[in-house]
Amino acid sequence: MEAEPKLDPRTTPGPVTLATGSLSSLAAFYHEQLGLSSIGREGDTLSLGVGKLELLRLVEKPGANPARGAPGLYHFALLLPSRAALARALRHLAEGRTPLEGAADHAVSEAIYLDDPEGNGVEIYRDRPREEWPYPNGQLRMTTDPLDLEALWDEGSADPAPWKGLPAGTRMGHVHLRVAEVEPAVAFYRDVVGLDVTARMGSQAAFLSAGGYHHHLAVNSWGSAGSPSAPEGAAGLVEFRLVLADQAEIESVVARAREAGIECTRTKVDAVLHDPSGNALRLVAPD
Repeated sequence: MEAEPKLDPRTTPGPVTLATGSLSSLAAFYHEQLGLSSIGREGDTLSLGVGKLELLRLVEKPGANPARGAPGLYHFALLLPSRAALARALRHLAEGRTPLEGAADHAVSEAIYLDDPEGNGVEIYRDRPREEWPYPNGQLRMTTDPLDLEALWDEGSADPAPWKGLPAGTRMGHVHLRVAEVEPAVAFYRDVVGLDVTARMGSQAAFLSAGGYHHHLAVNSWGSAGSPSAPEGAAGLVEFRLVLADQAEIESVVARAREAGIECTRTKVDAVLHDPSGNALRLVAPD
């Protein structure tokens, strides 16, 4: 039996691209509430991030509306460098009266959740050290326990320094997608792309990564089971990126995709392919 392909452990998620019907209002949210800064603009596309690290691209499509219930983005997750940074972000969100959609202790991480004005999900989290991650019976266990928001608030309030946005060291931690069916999505991201399955939530969600991370990617069918792809021109997810080790690894994924009969657009610098639910994945190599 042929071994499953495995991506290099250096694989990381890259920027997420969202289409929006109102670039100015969405950009204001990510700047003022999330603390991202503008990196540059080219035509109708605005790049946002921390320092020079791009995390998000907003593409203006006037009149675009979200496709409710369709496959697409569940949330993208910004990984902060410390618990103190998460505490400060929580304090800033609370002082700005930004509504939260939830908070959870996942055993491997602590996270807070919110939606942007167009319904795109955003997670802000910090990881616990890997040596603290639970592996009962040799399998990674992620929980959805309540987060101690009071303790986190107290930690954030103990630092009197003014808010200056998300700190250096912030990066894209993972991307969580809505899909029409979980198993075909798992087969695509495992057997074609080369990610490892790290955990499952029954038949409704799965988590995948490279190099033993808890997850660089998750897929679920909550609210999107059996739904067709979002229509062309809808607001929401345009594409997400995975940064692979090098061009040779991109070529390996492209070869597996073509062998599986999956359409793939290859250029000298990247490749674009779509999962079975129509979510667009762009593979790139480090700059």
